[in-house]
Amino acid sequence: MPTKRDFLSVTDITPDETLALLKKARDSKLQPKSQKTPLSGKSVAILFDKPSLRTRVSFQVGIQELGGYSVFLGEQEVGLGSREPVSDIANVLSGYVDLIIARISNHDLIVQLAKYASVPVINALSDVEHPCQVMADLLTIYEYKDTLDGLSLTYVGDGNNVARSLCLAAPAVGMNFTSATPQGYTLDDQSVQLALSRAVPGATSIQVRTVISPTEAVVGADVVYTDVWASMGQEKEAQARQVAFKDYTVSPELMQLANAGALFMHDMPAHYGEEVSPGMLEHPQSVAFPQAHNRLHAQKTIMEFLLSEN
Repeated sequence: MPTKRDFLSVTDITPDETLALLKKARDSKLQPKSQKTPLSGKSVAILFDKPSLRTRVSFQVGIQELGGYSVFLGEQEVGLGSREPVSDIANVLSGYVDLIIARISNHDLIVQLAKYASVPVINALSDVEHPCQVMADLLTIYEYKDTLDGLSLTYVGDGNNVARSLCLAAPAVGMNFTSATPQGYTLDDQSVQLALSRAVPGATSIQVRTVISPTEAVVGADVVYTDVWASMGQEKEAQARQVAFKDYTVSPELMQLANAGALFMHDMPAHYGEEVSPGMLEHPQSVAFPQAHNRLHAQKTIMEFLLSEN
């Protein structure tokens, strides 16, 4: 029996697998929905501990389109690590379903879930990484630019889970990565070093940078990306973060410093007047809505890949 594959981090798939999945997702978008049902007869458990729009809908619709059946379980139904030990929940669910999708704030709980589950586990968001979002991001860039190799992606804002996954994924597909964050909110050096080690073989020119100035960061960027200043669970820090990030709003003026034709991206939800100026998601260079739609297509490909590997 083959070894179980999980998708808890973008580092759980190789650079070659990453590119292959992106190409497959792009091709799959062009196929009629009814012709492909690789999840036929398969059941999927969806575990969430916080509200969600894009993640929940894209996964549930994707499972149905692939011919599978999903069971949604909120925090009250499961109580991962509180109502029952994680190991018990993992063992029980493994006897019911073929795949577990977990959107759990505490990354350690997802790691434990994957450790004890005998079926694949997908990290649909944690406080450490957001790998499914970043696969959709790369798919969007690939569609609009027709390549990833040699492009430069700049992230402006908090060095959070999205920034970390972008940092770890970009060099693996041949992209440069720069993050602009205030002091005290930068990406950890361990992630930066790991990202550099994942650069495609022979691509010695790939850069991974962390800087303070947003204007410095966006110069030469092919993609400018931002996210909320305070994520769910950080509400108590919101006021302090608004002060720290007051110069980190992505606006049309900031976009003018990037390369001609640069894409603007945001994983949503957006807080207008904070990380983005009003109307920025409708900016001519914005691909935020296609980016959101690509969650469906990227995740369908990931689910099919994991189930075919196990």
